[in-house]
Amino acid sequence: MREAPKTPSEARASALRSVLRELNGSSAEIEASACISSDGFTLAAVMGEGVDHDRFGAMCASLLALAHRAAQEIQRGTLKLVLVEGAQGVMLLVQSGPDAILAVAAKPSMNLGKIILDSRKIAQKLLTVLDTHK
Repeated sequence: MREAPKTPSEARASALRSVLRELNGSSAEIEASACISSDGFTLAAVMGEGVDHDRFGAMCASLLALAHRAAQEIQRGTLKLVLVEGAQGVMLLVQSGPDAILAVAAKPSMNLGKIILDSRKIAQKLLTVLDTHK
């Protein structure tokens, strides 16, 4: 049986999920990741069942927008990364071009330098996918 052709947004989401799975597969310490538009819409996600993707995307976009404005206020230049550390682990928000955000959740035992380097590399790959699927 032949599969129905994917719409452009389904093809983009599939390609984005593939990149996110690459990140999640790079370490057992990475628990979840998502690609979120700057307006808070979750474009693709690889995360647990109990997460409301729409709410998570909106909160991440709001957090990044506030951090961006704070960085401008104290003249820190273009915002690159937001780190949130909690008792159960860390979350990174990495700008992936002007219109997207990479959100990554990792266990507290994760090597922070490695997660930052890997996240920046994946954010660049997400940007390439987004540019390809415009």
